[in-house]
Amino acid sequence: MEKQNLYSITALFDTPDEIIRAVETVQKEGYTKYDVNTPYPVHGMDTKMKLPPSKLGYFALALGLSGAAGALFFMWWSLSKDYPLVIGGKPFFALPAFIPVTFEVTVLMASVGTVLTMLLLYFRLPNLSHPLHDTDYMRSVSNDKFGISIEAEDSLFDSERVNKLFERLGAKKIGEVCFDEEEINKKPKIFDGKFIIFLIFTAIIISGASYFTFNKLLYMSPYNWMMEQEKITPQSHSKFFSDGFGMRNPVPGTVARGSMPYLFKGLPDLAGQKLVNPLIPDEKILAIGKKKFDTYCSPCHGYFAKGDARLNGQFPNPPSLHSDKVRNWSDGRIFAVMTEGQNIMPSYAQQLTPDERWEVILYVRALQRAVNAKEDDLK
Repeated sequence: MEKQNLYSITALFDTPDEIIRAVETVQKEGYTKYDVNTPYPVHGMDTKMKLPPSKLGYFALALGLSGAAGALFFMWWSLSKDYPLVIGGKPFFALPAFIPVTFEVTVLMASVGTVLTMLLLYFRLPNLSHPLHDTDYMRSVSNDKFGISIEAEDSLFDSERVNKLFERLGAKKIGEVCFDEEEINKKPKIFDGKFIIFLIFTAIIISGASYFTFNKLLYMSPYNWMMEQEKITPQSHSKFFSDGFGMRNPVPGTVARGSMPYLFKGLPDLAGQKLVNPLIPDEKILAIGKKKFDTYCSPCHGYFAKGDARLNGQFPNPPSLHSDKVRNWSDGRIFAVMTEGQNIMPSYAQQLTPDERWEVILYVRALQRAVNAKEDDLK
């Protein structure tokens, strides 16, 4: 028979008030190595036990800050150093756009990392054995009883004294908890062979289930209902139209609701003669024009329309908008270029409404006048 060692003496009570009084008495007696087990959290118990703040919060803080720093570094390195991209005229490292991802990674690292830390350091995963496990005491406090356990390692521990203390407190049941001597110095074994085999087996099961779900199950009826939808996507074949094309041209002679047709398609010079800017420049219009110009035009033309692109050679630099040719163009001629594009410049009709195009033109005129100011403009 294996030698048994006393771990603790336990006592069971019927009500939360009784366990609170028991804790107060145990504290007054000077015991420090004890624990309380209840079927549900008892308000104020941590205060009565004089428990220090949990150190788990420091791990959560460190893991959360590591997640935030890692996410910011990865986005900075990938979008500013490894493969820089200009998106809507924004800087390479646009911090406001990175905040949502940073927040999510911070929460993910703090939550998942804290749970793993608790399992590995506090619960000694995968060695989850504890003397109180599978005892009548633990079954009782998991149901409807309130228990307290004073450990034998306490400097004031004396089995006779502890038993008399629990009797005086009116404990309904007093018992001893023992464990095998082999468990005294047992340490967690993360790389235990059985545990590693369990992890490998779990990974295989999860991988197989994921492969079957995403590659087989979702293609079976009725789970494939999302794939079979009565709609036509761009570039797709259509069985409804006789020519088989899913994308349709507008019906000749019709105008889409909420839009006006552009009457000078392919006729930029005529547009320059016929089109007149309907807007009068004021502070509000110029502010909108500046905002739209900085967003859509400045990556290629530069912030002052001098043709000094910010694309680092990723795209050919356009000519300056301060040349005599462009300065002598009418507003309608510039509007035609913005609407249909010219040379390698694409159309910006999808990005800018007609009024926004006119506002950008007014802002360009303000830049031209600022760069080519006359003596009268300085008065």
